[in-house]
Amino acid sequence: MNSLSHHHHPPDNDYGKVFIIGIAFNLGYVGIEAFYGWHVNSLALLADAGHNLSDVAGLILAWLSMLGARLLANHRRTYGWKKGTILASFLNASFLMVAMGMLAWEAIGRFAKETQIQGDVVMWVAAAGVVVNALTAWLFMAGSKNDLNIKGAFLHMTADALVSLGVVLSGALYLQWHWSWLDPVVSILIAALVVMSTWSLFKQSLHLLFDGVPEHIDTKSVALLLTEIAGVISVHDLHIWAISTTENALSAHLVIGDEFDRDLVLKMVTDNLLDYKYIDHITIQLESSRFSKTCLSKHCTSKNI
Repeated sequence: MNSLSHHHHPPDNDYGKVFIIGIAFNLGYVGIEAFYGWHVNSLALLADAGHNLSDVAGLILAWLSMLGARLLANHRRTYGWKKGTILASFLNASFLMVAMGMLAWEAIGRFAKETQIQGDVVMWVAAAGVVVNALTAWLFMAGSKNDLNIKGAFLHMTADALVSLGVVLSGALYLQWHWSWLDPVVSILIAALVVMSTWSLFKQSLHLLFDGVPEHIDTKSVALLLTEIAGVISVHDLHIWAISTTENALSAHLVIGDEFDRDLVLKMVTDNLLDYKYIDHITIQLESSRFSKTCLSKHCTSKNI
């Protein structure tokens, strides 16, 4: 078996400081929001405080998984702890949807009773939350485009900003018309919006946890790229999976014509795959036509692509 690999280059930005800033800001805001939510009897503020607390836990989880991914591999864990970033993304999405379900349930219960709130206090506290959460989301914005773990943190903070904005709106409307049902209605609408925005993260992270092909990689295109290389007759047992939220791996068996120089074919395969920017760790097995027939009938797991 011939093994080819090139190393993933981590993003230029170190998000350790960003996580620390985000955790500190949001933890402080949770205390303020919970205090005033209890003081003015606002479900929207209390629910948002609980949601923000779960997000602090989510940020800590994402940060720890990022740190864990940097631990060196060993003979027991040959990829190290990189998969933890995918697990953190999945748990973040799950926590967020559970929190929104609890918020919606509590809001439904509020319809049965009249509740008076201090709209002006609710507005000012929630407005502070818009600033804190929007600022934190902005810090994660760049990294969210290429890293599912960072994307989870970004979505959490963006959702928090939207929730806080909704609370500001409910406080303003309450001051104008004194409708007690506004608070739970806004809470339910926000919960629905957050769940819809989180569903994609949940599906992607669950898919990657079961070694699904990352969505930005087309398996058929990769197989075509390999079969177009001079000397490659066919490809089978092609597997592509995510090692972490930023690194992907590929393994494949290539059937090579007997008349071709294997070293030359291997070099062309290397050059072509290294140009494919989404794949970081590559393992290739070169086979003769005779061996591949035995492999396909007895040992290997998938047919030619």
